[in-house]
Amino acid sequence: MELFEEANIRTRYGSWWRTGLHASARGAYRARVRTPLVEHGTLRRRARIRRAVLGGAELLVTVGVLLLLLVAHQLWWTNREAKEGAERRVEALEREWGDPGASDTGADSPHTDPPGADSPLTDPPDTTPETPSSPDTPYAILTIPRLTLRVPIAEGTGKRNVLDKGYAGHYLHTQQPGQKGNFALAGHRNTHGEPFRHLDRLRKGDLITVETRTARYTYTVDTVLPRTSPRDTGVIGPVPRSLTRPSYGYDAPGRYLTLTTCTPEYTSRYRLVVWGTLTSGGPRR
Repeated sequence: MELFEEANIRTRYGSWWRTGLHASARGAYRARVRTPLVEHGTLRRRARIRRAVLGGAELLVTVGVLLLLLVAHQLWWTNREAKEGAERRVEALEREWGDPGASDTGADSPHTDPPGADSPLTDPPDTTPETPSSPDTPYAILTIPRLTLRVPIAEGTGKRNVLDKGYAGHYLHTQQPGQKGNFALAGHRNTHGEPFRHLDRLRKGDLITVETRTARYTYTVDTVLPRTSPRDTGVIGPVPRSLTRPSYGYDAPGRYLTLTTCTPEYTSRYRLVVWGTLTSGGPRR
């Protein structure tokens, strides 16, 4: 089109066009004719950039929505599912054991012994420990009145089959409830029922009860270790004592309870530890 128009001008104004007297006018005309083509190319490049930016923004929004759904699943759905499952398991154990009084959480009297507890313990002989029917299977109930908490205790500390179900998990190779030594438990602090969410609220003198098919044991909280390394295995030893903070722990054999969970919340960088001593125990019936 440009060449056709320029040819027409040359035909009509041949001598004038060839003289070069109006070269500047000729150049201005050609620039004016070509400008729309240059602007069109620029607009196309800008359109491509705009589409790329919009596509990237849409991708970021999609990823953000997926992350929000994942967080909602972890913080809400897994909690609800695990809590409901743990509550049903506690009810099933109570029905199986046939003790209607076992459903009392003691929430209204957090500093008194639960129903059926014996007189203060001196040094009774070891009883036959409650033996779990199979790994990962709940066989006892943990009650912490101050936290209005009542959850099943299962053998082992596997995530999938124990902790992620909202159970408290019994550390293998530690003692069973009421036995001489250390009965050590682990539990989630966040997500999956988070039974040990408020473990840091326990104070010296608080009561913790462990019930099995045949017996009920009450431990009294002695010490809370706010933070230690996950590799501090001394906290679940037979005579529990921190290897990294030796001022925390016990010096002599006894009948101990240890509760462990992650700290700070929503991380697994450190461990929070609660220790207690057996102060009463006896048969459930």
